[in-house]
Amino acid sequence: MYRKHYNAIIGKLKVDSQERENKIAFMTCVEVVLMRRGDANYKLILAKLQSYHNFWIFECIDHPEHLRDILKEVYPNEYYSVVDEIRMESERLDDMNKIKEDFLKVMLS
Repeated sequence: MYRKHYNAIIGKLKVDSQERENKIAFMTCVEVVLMRRGDANYKLILAKLQSYHNFWIFECIDHPEHLRDILKEVYPNEYYSVVDEIRMESERLDDMNKIKEDFLKVMLS
């Protein structure tokens, strides 16, 4: 359903192909964690990202503060466990320490 939008967004990432692949892989981990937490909340997060910022999840790699604020709204009591799940899910990815650190630093601020 959102594939057309994601393809357009991915094409806009102004980085070399390896960095683009790393960002896509990392944000896929984020998306997997959010989908595991339930379809209703996942759709709510997507709707809020669109409504507030005209963003999709993949665009949050460069603006994690937008996702952070929405996750805090949707998961007020579970926010830090969501961030921890994202960290654990992304542990399987190699050579992405800077991307992960930068993203998680904002998410934990």
